[in-house]
Amino acid sequence: MRATVQQLVQAALEALVAQGVLPAAAAGAAAIERARDPAHGDFATNAAMVLAKPAGLRPRELAERIVAALPATPLLAETAIAGPGFINFRLSAEAYRGVVAEALRLGPAFGRSDRGARRRVQVEFVSANPTGPLHVGHGRGAAYGAAVADLLAAIGYDVHREYYVNDAGRQMDILATSVWLRYLELCGESLRFPSNGYRGDYVWDIAATLHREHGDAYRQDAASLLRGVPEDGPTPDERDAGEGPAGDKEDHIDALIARAKHALGEPRYRYVFELGLNVILDDIRNDLEEFGVRYEEWYSERSLVESGAVNRAIDRLRHSGHAYEQDGALWFRSTAFGDEKDRVVVRDNGQSTYFASDIAYHMDKLERGFARVVDVWGADHHGYVPRVKAALAAMGDDPAKLDVLLVQFAVLYRGGEKVQMSTRSGDFVTLRQLRREVGRDAARFFYVTRSAEQHLDFDLDLAKSQSADNPVYYVQYAHARICSVLRQAAEKGLAVEPSPGTRNLERLTEDHETGLLRTLSRYPEVIESAALAHAPHQLTHYLRELANDFHTYYNAHPFLVADDALRDARVKLVLATREAIRNGLNLLGVSAPESM
Repeated sequence: MRATVQQLVQAALEALVAQGVLPAAAAGAAAIERARDPAHGDFATNAAMVLAKPAGLRPRELAERIVAALPATPLLAETAIAGPGFINFRLSAEAYRGVVAEALRLGPAFGRSDRGARRRVQVEFVSANPTGPLHVGHGRGAAYGAAVADLLAAIGYDVHREYYVNDAGRQMDILATSVWLRYLELCGESLRFPSNGYRGDYVWDIAATLHREHGDAYRQDAASLLRGVPEDGPTPDERDAGEGPAGDKEDHIDALIARAKHALGEPRYRYVFELGLNVILDDIRNDLEEFGVRYEEWYSERSLVESGAVNRAIDRLRHSGHAYEQDGALWFRSTAFGDEKDRVVVRDNGQSTYFASDIAYHMDKLERGFARVVDVWGADHHGYVPRVKAALAAMGDDPAKLDVLLVQFAVLYRGGEKVQMSTRSGDFVTLRQLRREVGRDAARFFYVTRSAEQHLDFDLDLAKSQSADNPVYYVQYAHARICSVLRQAAEKGLAVEPSPGTRNLERLTEDHETGLLRTLSRYPEVIESAALAHAPHQLTHYLRELANDFHTYYNAHPFLVADDALRDARVKLVLATREAIRNGLNLLGVSAPESM
């Protein structure tokens, strides 16, 4: 509907340009918004106020000229000028009836557009280190990133969904060492597991696989292995109790990694490393697939090193004059681009940093020809944004092509009590456990009911309830109710095959019908707005509003009436509503059941 009004105003501005009233550049200045007060109409534009100065006219005078130049159309019931020069538009009943016909004609394509003009966009999301199962925090990033990608595709962008696999670096070495130490325990060795190791049951499972398939082949004497290793720090429980060693846990785990590499040798250490990586990565892939999240590509961090991309990115920083050596390390002068301090890209031991890999990865994204790059990160990475953008600018790329969307934490509540979680200790709720408890649909919907920038309190009891207070149940129930109308018609032998076009829709005169028509008409606008703002919560709110309007209508009026024309009109309206609900749920990765 907004697009229709936009086209009408655009035609009026072009006519005024042709008359010499407006300069040529003014033709594209029509901004159309929903009227803030429905009493004033459906849409409004401030075009006259924006263009008054270049036209050399008072805003109200220009508004009158714009209104006079509007093409004649049955879609507008009223046009009025308000205040200093706002133009308000009230749509006709015929315009709203046209939405029903459009929804039924387009079906799954209803609400979609070509706004993106097939421009290539990469959306990278989740990208959790493959050091353990996905937990509920990752779940929010998965649901949000998938919805953002699908919404962008719905408005015509060519979307490439990508998972960045952090398969190199210190955290993966900590995982490999944790697996090997648990393996040694299964071999009968006695040792104090490092406070900074990965402690979840999944580490035991991987170690058990290593032991089952290779027996004692990877065994080493724990006492000699740990001799001379710096003392560990306390575990969180020991620290809370005022107990435990008083060493440095980081030095301790780094020493253990070095001992593991030396004791096992490169081939055997690499085997343990790859075993841990592949088992967990396969688990992550399966978890996301079961969650309804798919990717076009799983991109390996190690490939950046192997392809020479990291060295190439570092060379570009050197050649641009934004890299310098100090204390044996190579630094990127990111302060020149607004960062709070300069960043190391190559350590004094010659090893490149995580940041160097990230620079190379984003360089590679733009080299692959994406017009826009969208990263979905956890809120704890907010400080990383300016330095990545700074690196792109330093290499001569356009940092404006990168959008970083930050997702706040999700906190689970069960029985009104907060569910405590600790990732490193292994005491956390996995995404798989959440999905099994509340179901995929509820998880996907609940995760995007609030803006990503806001903390999310996830009420497990509410998500499982079958009540109007549960938003996903309420919306799905509306879809199921519409399907039940068709079943009831079949049982009664009533014909409900919709008539073509807008035939009989003039019979929709009840307040509940006009209200539902108005809400239904907003669906394409909501999709476009949610996509461009990266805000899938706009769609969840809309779907609940649409479902509420339908339920109210359902409870107030029978649909399968004896009057053939009225029955046809009402069935067409609810079938169009079903299309919007089904299409909207599909964009959120939620099913639309036909019975509940």
